[in-house]
Amino acid sequence: MAEQVYASAKPNHNPPQALNGGGGGGQPSFPPTKGQTYGATLPAYRPQPRKPPPRRRRRRGCCCSCCLWITLIVVALVFLAAIAAGVFYLIYHPRRPTFEVGGLRLAAFNVSAAGHITSRLDLNVTARNPNSKIAYLYDAASVSVFSGGVDIGDGSFPAFVQNGKNTTLLATTLSAGAQTLDSTAASDLRKKTSLPLEIDVDTKVGVKIGGLKTKRMGIHVRCVGIDVGVPKGKAAAPVASPNADCKVKLRIKIWKWTIS
Repeated sequence: MAEQVYASAKPNHNPPQALNGGGGGGQPSFPPTKGQTYGATLPAYRPQPRKPPPRRRRRRGCCCSCCLWITLIVVALVFLAAIAAGVFYLIYHPRRPTFEVGGLRLAAFNVSAAGHITSRLDLNVTARNPNSKIAYLYDAASVSVFSGGVDIGDGSFPAFVQNGKNTTLLATTLSAGAQTLDSTAASDLRKKTSLPLEIDVDTKVGVKIGGLKTKRMGIHVRCVGIDVGVPKGKAAAPVASPNADCKVKLRIKIWKWTIS
């Protein structure tokens, strides 16, 4: 009979080692790849904090709030000024002064062959203050008389103070300045027996209410509708009492502009 060989039933406590140093039953170990080696040296990723957006809306909101407050303040000031003006009008009933030409006499008038004017005018103007609680403070006034756009006499009124319900008579003598006319205008003036006149008065006036005085404002007085006879020879010219229409306009100066 042939001999049979039986495997030993005794377990082997030293099993054969796996290749590449791997343990029995585990996955075989391989050297790390290039990507793994490079990645091992990188620092850990840390997300950067997000920058806050610019606060445009907040700035825009602040600008809108400022504009709104400024508008409200301006409206409130205008409203208060209107109330104060209404109360002032109810208490004092302010009215403009009035002027009228009391008398005018063309004492001398001559136009030379060279076009020079020689004249003398006596003028009386009556100024009235219709207010009872308001006084007017007048500066010196300049007076000019024109006929058809030609200046035939200049003069002035002195400064004066006019209390409430007061009437003041102003008198002055006007004479022609150094003015030379062309031949046509000079010939037309020589032929006239009466002259249509316009009178301009320019001055500044302040208002006094009790112990309060305001800043002086410019006023312009213009009187039209006046006809005066031209003296002939040595005969004295009559004094005219014209029914002139005189209008008073305030001249308020704001920076470079004058509002009438």
